[in-house]
Amino acid sequence: MLDDTGLEPDGELELNSLNTRANAQHSDTYTVESQKSFGMLTLELGVSYEHYSDSDDTSQGVGNINLGARYPLYQFVSATGFFDTTLGVGLEAGIPVNSAVSQNTELNPKVFDDVKLGEHFSLQSVLGYDTLLGGGDNGGQQTFEYGFAFGYAVSQGELSLPGIQQFTPLFELSGETGLNNGEAGQNSLLGSIGFRADLKPIGDVQPSLGLGFVFPMDSGARAEVHWGIATSVTLEF
Repeated sequence: MLDDTGLEPDGELELNSLNTRANAQHSDTYTVESQKSFGMLTLELGVSYEHYSDSDDTSQGVGNINLGARYPLYQFVSATGFFDTTLGVGLEAGIPVNSAVSQNTELNPKVFDDVKLGEHFSLQSVLGYDTLLGGGDNGGQQTFEYGFAFGYAVSQGELSLPGIQQFTPLFELSGETGLNNGEAGQNSLLGSIGFRADLKPIGDVQPSLGLGFVFPMDSGARAEVHWGIATSVTLEF
């Protein structure tokens, strides 16, 4: 669920899906995203298809075309190499396509911090300030977004799994707090528990698979999500 903040070795193609349920409410989002690094700068291009339905209404269509960039500003590595942290900034812009689910321009500047402790433990943190521009019911809406991902990487030599180079159990938190438009102070927090499996390379391509079970962690999230499944297929080249 959390945005990628790592520096890509060259390029990356990622296919994601998020399917959630809450009684009669269904939400399905399918995303294709490409990333390319130029030195320390990583550029992103993504597009999604979204489907929402409940007992009274259904809306679906192509979502915003998302453009993004991120850049690491500072890295500190301890003398022993045990502690490694990288702080950076990013910006995402969503361009509307005037579909039923894409009506507003979206701007989201953010800061991120990636921490590694030893050979196994990692903590990724992302803080962002999201603004929707344009007319309609959501125009002018502002939201503080935050996310944390905890991982523990296990190498092939430590856990023999056929075809897998590294297996990483993950626990993620993804939340947002409304800042205006009658939603000031309203919070929604989702949790996800799952894994990422880095498979053996196929030629020059490094494939990875991800799977997570999504669940609400407060009343705000529970109003829209009772459970969900997140999947990802990543190809690095």
